[in-house]
Amino acid sequence: MTNGNNANSNDLLNVYMYIQLQHKLDWDKAFVAYSFDGVLAIGLLIICTCAYMRHIPKLREWLLTEKKGLMGVLYKASIIGTRLHWMVSLSCIAMSLYILILK
Repeated sequence: MTNGNNANSNDLLNVYMYIQLQHKLDWDKAFVAYSFDGVLAIGLLIICTCAYMRHIPKLREWLLTEKKGLMGVLYKASIIGTRLHWMVSLSCIAMSLYILILK
């Protein structure tokens, strides 16, 4: 009876190790925010989202009225997104091509 339990525990250990290996491999390929290109992509997403929220009146009143602190950063991102919209859109296209083709 102990041999059967021992075999089951070895099988469970092998399955656990396989899952851990797969999980590690998936995270190695993931889009990491700690890399420079990850920070750029997250910054572009924040700018695009805030610029979009600026065009919705209820969200503009609720989120983008404060000009200091964390909400001030969102306000400034919305200003950048609306004033430099053609540069932001070209940057988004370049970043998407980089992520899809080169990375």
